[in-house]
Amino acid sequence: MNIVTVLIASTVTALCTGIGAIPLFFIKDVSKRILGIGNAAAAGLMLGASIGLIVEGAEYGLVRLGVGIFLGLILIVFARSWMDGRDEIDFGEIQGADARKILLILGVMTVHSFAEGIGVGVAFGDGNTFGSFITTAIAIHNIPEGLAISLILVPRGVSVMKAAGWSIFSSLPQPIMAILAFLFVLVFQPFLPIGLGLAAGAMIWMVFTELIPDAKEDISSEWAVTSMGLSMVSMLAFQQWIS
Repeated sequence: MNIVTVLIASTVTALCTGIGAIPLFFIKDVSKRILGIGNAAAAGLMLGASIGLIVEGAEYGLVRLGVGIFLGLILIVFARSWMDGRDEIDFGEIQGADARKILLILGVMTVHSFAEGIGVGVAFGDGNTFGSFITTAIAIHNIPEGLAISLILVPRGVSVMKAAGWSIFSSLPQPIMAILAFLFVLVFQPFLPIGLGLAAGAMIWMVFTELIPDAKEDISSEWAVTSMGLSMVSMLAFQQWIS
């Protein structure tokens, strides 16, 4: 096992995130109803991913996992406060609340990718077979995460191709952290549950304070809960299948 193999494997996991944008090619007319369902579905996907991260992190250490969740909540609260304190927030041609939402989701998912990258590197440090298994699992897992990102970006005016590009961008920390964790596995392994908890905490905050309230502005509570529930269950089932 060498650095080149780890780099290639972790780069593939990052690229797989862009695949999640493909279903959005078939949505031509983005109505408020589609926007609401997209927000709720993205919330469910992120909530399912968060539960998976918590379960995985608990295997490494509950205390460190709890610290990570707390840090994730603090991080996202400070990020939102910083954005609220700025007069103008823009994302290309998108401005205001939509731009803030996009920046928050990209920030949360990018932080999430740091933890996944460490997971890949640590796994390869334990052996080629385990590393290949974890890489495959994360690569497949990244596809619905890319869909979650695209469900936020595309209805707000970002093209599907750009949404795919931003999805991949959010996963770029994976190859970087995978190489570092592989080289210094004994140093990074204790921080893995903290990273997993941090990502989970940030995503859970995003789900209940941003995505679900936004969804309920455009669709009924019944539709919001149903969309979120179905996507969450699908994500959990998907994670169980690849594990």
